[in-house]
Amino acid sequence: VQLQASGGGLVQAGGSLRLSCAASGRTFGYYTMGWFRQAPGKEREFVAAITYTTSTYYSDSVKGRFTISRDNAKNTVYLQMNSLKPEDTAVYYCATNPKIGPTHPTYNYWGQGTLVTVSS
Repeated sequence: VQLQASGGGLVQAGGSLRLSCAASGRTFGYYTMGWFRQAPGKEREFVAAITYTTSTYYSDSVKGRFTISRDNAKNTVYLQMNSLKPEDTAVYYCATNPKIGPTHPTYNYWGQGTLVTVSS
């Protein structure tokens, strides 16, 4: 499985961005997909995840502002980010096929990351 994340960029606080993660592989629809982020000097943290049954999980810090979704026909998962804050600044990574659970950063496959910068 290969993952390609895109959609990052520079946005002002209060703005919105939509990240995309395109996956290769015919079994995409059966995998849980997750988004994680890592800010400079900090550990990678969970952001959101969506299972193959479209159950969703969110970290408390993004709940109500971010929405994860998937389009199995396009092998793509999205992260709609609204009301962005400077503390959302990080490299965002998509991942698939978790080893332990949807919120734990031990997925088998990772994308290359896309940088999101939120200015105040």
